[in-house]
Amino acid sequence: MARWLDHGVTPPAPLPEDTDEALAYLTHVLGHTCYERWTLAKIKRAFSSLGTAKVEMRSVFDLLLDHTEVVEWWESGRLRTAATDNAPSPQDTLNRLLRTYRRRFRHWEPIQVQASDSGDHQRWVAAIDPQHVRTLVAWLSRSGRFVNQEASTNTLATFDDCQAFSLFLRDRASRSRHTLRAYAADLRRLISWCRDRQIGPLSNLTRNDLLAYRDSLCVARISISDQGQQRVVAPSERTQARALAVVASLYQYWFDTGYLIANPASGLVTGTQARNEFSPKRFLSPTALNACDAWLDTPIEGKTELALLRRRAIWVLYRYGGIRLAELAWHVDTNLPRVVVEDDGKWTLYVHGKGNKDRAIPLPDVAANALTTYRIARGLTAQPAAHEVAPLIHGFKGGALQESGLYSEVKAIFEEVATTLRPNDGALASLLEAASPHWLRHAYAKALVVDHQVPLPVAQALLGHASVQTTASYSKTDLAQLRNFVETSFTNGGK
Repeated sequence: MARWLDHGVTPPAPLPEDTDEALAYLTHVLGHTCYERWTLAKIKRAFSSLGTAKVEMRSVFDLLLDHTEVVEWWESGRLRTAATDNAPSPQDTLNRLLRTYRRRFRHWEPIQVQASDSGDHQRWVAAIDPQHVRTLVAWLSRSGRFVNQEASTNTLATFDDCQAFSLFLRDRASRSRHTLRAYAADLRRLISWCRDRQIGPLSNLTRNDLLAYRDSLCVARISISDQGQQRVVAPSERTQARALAVVASLYQYWFDTGYLIANPASGLVTGTQARNEFSPKRFLSPTALNACDAWLDTPIEGKTELALLRRRAIWVLYRYGGIRLAELAWHVDTNLPRVVVEDDGKWTLYVHGKGNKDRAIPLPDVAANALTTYRIARGLTAQPAAHEVAPLIHGFKGGALQESGLYSEVKAIFEEVATTLRPNDGALASLLEAASPHWLRHAYAKALVVDHQVPLPVAQALLGHASVQTTASYSKTDLAQLRNFVETSFTNGGK
């Protein structure tokens, strides 16, 4: 084990060579049990009484009634318990933990890279399509008619699209993972469109090609839900404008740096929507939100208790935290998002938001109670330790639940609640079926700005808006409140 380094401390420290000592070290630095053997004698030494041990370690205590030794080990974001014969070996557990936290614990031997830094270019290309990196690199590693072959004016010092593409992502999208994710989605759409029509590379596209691509963004597509239902989805004007803006930014960067001798995307984006024109319209009524809250308290056939508690934890974080979808996806390098219990006993959610900005969001007691129950079910302490390093929302297949999984969990809540409401209220059921996790962020913002009239700078800080104008836009969306103001002003002489 001397060939592994812990890069989560300064300076990086080598892990102990002995497996048991290495697991003890991981337990210390990660803030949760990684591998622990329990016997009845050890239980008696650790607790003041067997009654206390039975309450605090129920699963271990029950197993010790029939077995001489029981093992607790960390796997897939939770603490598991089994008799020694049914538990994995310490070495297997250690190897699994090192893979799970591979960005923190790294192999001692340095990774050899080629002098051309091709590995670095592949890393950026992998952000576009991590499942088909080699195919995508092969497709990009060409040059088109507009590439500047004159080395004295080509400041990127490269003559193929793959390297020029990765340099664009490095310079324009590297400061925030949210920006990189958005750029990757829009550029992946362009590349897929080119490959479907067997045109390219990107530096070979003409203005007519890009105009045809712009027209294709307006075409409605058929979407299939998890239940197999088909529906036609038309991209919004904002989605189309954002996709074109990213493409225009790519070609403008290539032209400004001298990689291209002409910019076929010049004038492709005719104008952008001003920030103060932002008008959120996707809201859930209090009736819909209350229906979801009530439904989460009912058991579901075929779902384990841990799965239900995880779904409720996800719900309360979006419902009472007002966070973006991606802000709940845990990253080991930042250990965010995470929850902290302050000195006054109140819980605070810390997230890494857009623009590489961290922010703190106070959580109400209803959210803290749901998180406490969920943590206990995972085998964690009721309140997080100050140095705890563990996914806020775990994945059943290992590690943390990421954006697609989080999205699916919230959508499942909306769709299942809609099923229960449809016999009595078809309109509300249809609204819930169309909802997404971001609607909960809109509801949170509306509650702050409209319902409780929180000062705009405070609401802006909680929501993580770059501009207070975006926050103020929520005050323009509630027609019912405006109608009430008018009625109270002009009814009975304004009294």
